[in-house]
This record gives sequence, structure tokens and C-alpha cells, in this order.
Amino acid sequence: MTETDERSGKRVGWVELYFDLVFVFAVGQVAHGIVADPHWARAAAALGLFATLWWTWIGFAVLYNRRGDDSRVADRLFVLAGTIPCGIAATQAHHVFEGHPAIFAAAMAAVRLILAAAHRWPRGGADQRRISWGYAFSAVLFGVSAILPHYGLLWTLALVQEAGFLLLGDRHDRRRGERPTRETRWRAMLTPPRDPSLTVDSAHLAERFGLFLILLLGELVITVGTAALERPADDLGYWLALAGGLVLAGALWWVYFSSAVEIYERLLGFSGGNPALAYSLYAGGHLPPAFALVLMAAGVNLALHESPPSAAVWFTTVGLAIYLTGTRVFAAGSHRWYFALARVATLAATVSLAFLDRVLPAPAVVLAVAGWAVAMAVVTAVLRHRSLTRLDEDPVAFLRQVADQHRTDGDAGPETRT
Repeated sequence: MTETDERSGKRVGWVELYFDLVFVFAVGQVAHGIVADPHWARAAAALGLFATLWWTWIGFAVLYNRRGDDSRVADRLFVLAGTIPCGIAATQAHHVFEGHPAIFAAAMAAVRLILAAAHRWPRGGADQRRISWGYAFSAVLFGVSAILPHYGLLWTLALVQEAGFLLLGDRHDRRRGERPTRETRWRAMLTPPRDPSLTVDSAHLAERFGLFLILLLGELVITVGTAALERPADDLGYWLALAGGLVLAGALWWVYFSSAVEIYERLLGFSGGNPALAYSLYAGGHLPPAFALVLMAAGVNLALHESPPSAAVWFTTVGLAIYLTGTRVFAAGSHRWYFALARVATLAATVSLAFLDRVLPAPAVVLAVAGWAVAMAVVTAVLRHRSLTRLDEDPVAFLRQVADQHRTDGDAGPETRT
């Protein structure tokens, strides 16, 4: 048992790992949907489908973090029951792309009924009842979407309200008639909740999301291996594909697990398990890098085709840029304009690597992107020490600076506040 486990007293349950296998299959179907029709419109539809699956997975992650116990039969049965509709939804993902979402939507409704029951059984407090009613409402929306057109609008409404009741923190901290300042909000996110039942286990949540990202990286590795098996051994593209894909996956692992993961867990530890911060960092904050892994898996898959489409390298480079942004690995804690400009320039250069397909075959571009990812892993390793030092010195200032950096990355220049 590690030091983290001794501090938190909770580890990821075996049934949770089994549950993740179902979702890996579902995520794989989303990636295959992009490969089947490699256009940005299909990638946008894949993002919506992935977000739906993601918030479903979040529901069980939150449930087990706050009240799950592998030693209780009922908790394990709720999770195992959830694998059935989730598995059905995974098999129907490709039908959603074709405009036939009925069975997928019905399965999503059934999952949310299970989550609603789990939060009420045997007895839940006011917060648990609120979450239960929220999932019940989502179940109605998904059920109705199975028979009505414009299902995307109903799904969006369901996911937004789910994010709302999960991202809410300790509502008792709000004072009537008083509008909190930005500084007050940052400090509130680093304050333990008044209700101990709302406390989030930081080590469990960090391990839970880390393991899921490992499984998503596995989708990239499987893509590389499967495509490489279909190429003759004397084909240079075979070796470029194998080397590039595996180096890329390894660099992505390094970026997250050697830099980002410790910052997230330490921030959550400073907050005393504040739920608003936890779900902002993990539930909402991990959605972009998680989908980026799916997008890169699809891009590498397409790049290894005999006649790869032009979108292949763009999916790979844009996915890498989203991954670097979403993991916040460039959050060195500086407001100076040239740091912001350097971040924007780095992300722009990452996306621009796609132009190499004009002079190099797609597998060689994948290898070049992998080399760039390794360079980014080195940079983030250098920044990690500085980030952790600033975090230890002033967690509130660090949290505020990270948020400001994400807001200014799209508009960096000499006018940025120093």
C-alpha cells in the first residue's frame, strides 16, 4: 500500500476496473466512428457522443468515491447493473452517427435510473436526494429523446443539468444578498466543505481518472499495433508507424503522469476534498484531454491507412494541442506576457505540424509529432518543479493563475496583464 492509500483509506475498487472495460469498448466505437467518416463534422458529433458517455462514467466514479465500498454487495451490484445498459449503448454508438439514436438513448436513460436509485438507497441525505432527482430527470430526457427528433438538444440539457448538480459545492457557504468576489470564490474552492459527507477522497479520484486515461492510451496503442500488423515487414511505413505511435503514447503518458497528476491531487488535498474543486479539475477538466486521446487514436489510425486522408494528421496534431492545453502542464504560475505568448506559440506550432504532410508521408508525420510530444514532455518536466513550488507557497494564487492562463492563452500579447 502506498503513502497515498494510507492517507486516504480508499482505493479504486475491483468492480470499478471491470466497469471501465465496458467504457473502453464504448470509447473505441467513438474513435471508429471518426475513422469511418474522417471529417470535422463527424469529429464534432463524436465529441457530443463522447461527452454523453463521459458524464455517464463520471456518475459512477462520483458515486463510488463518496459512498462506494467494494466490501458491500449492494454497491457492487449497482455498478455491475450499470454495465448492462452501458454495454448496450456501446454496441449502438455507430447507429447514433447514422442518425438512429433510439436504443442508445434508451440505454442511457436506464443507466441514469440505476444512478438515481443508487444515490437514494438505503437512505440519502439532502445532497444525495438532489443528485438522485437530477439523474431521474436526465433519465426522462434521454427516454423522451429516443422517440422525438432533435435528440441532441435534449441530451445537451441532460448533461448540463448533470454537470450543475455535480459541480455544486457546499451551498451553505453562500450568504444571502452577498455577491462573492473572484478572490472569495478561489478561496472557497480551497476550503473543506462544511458537510463531511460531501468530502471527496482526493487519492481515489486521482487514481480513478489516471487509470481511465491509461485505458484511453491503450486505445492508441491498440490502434498502432493493429494497423502495423496489416503492413508488410519490409515496408518502411510499418516501422515508422510502430515507432511513432508507441513513442507518442509514451510521451502522452509522461506529460500527464509525471506532471499534471501530482498537481491535481495536491490541489485537491489542499482543499480538504472540496467537491466543487474536485469536479472542476476532474469531471469537467479532464474531458478535453480524454477526448483528445480519442481524436489522436483516430488520427493515427487514419495515418496508417494505405491512402490516408488529409484529416488524419490534423486530427493527430489538434488532438495533441488539446491534450497539452487540457492537462494544464504549461501552468508554471506566471502572468508575464511573454510566458503567455510562448504557450500560444507552442500550441500553434503543435497544430502546424500537420503541414508536414505536404512533404512527408503520413506515418512519417506521426513520427515527427511523436518527437514533438517528447520535447513537450521534457518541457513539462522542467516546469513541474516550479509549478509545485508555487503551489506549495500559495495554493489560492496558483489556482487563480492557472485559470487566468487558460483565459488569456487565446489572446496573448504585450497587453496581457503582468
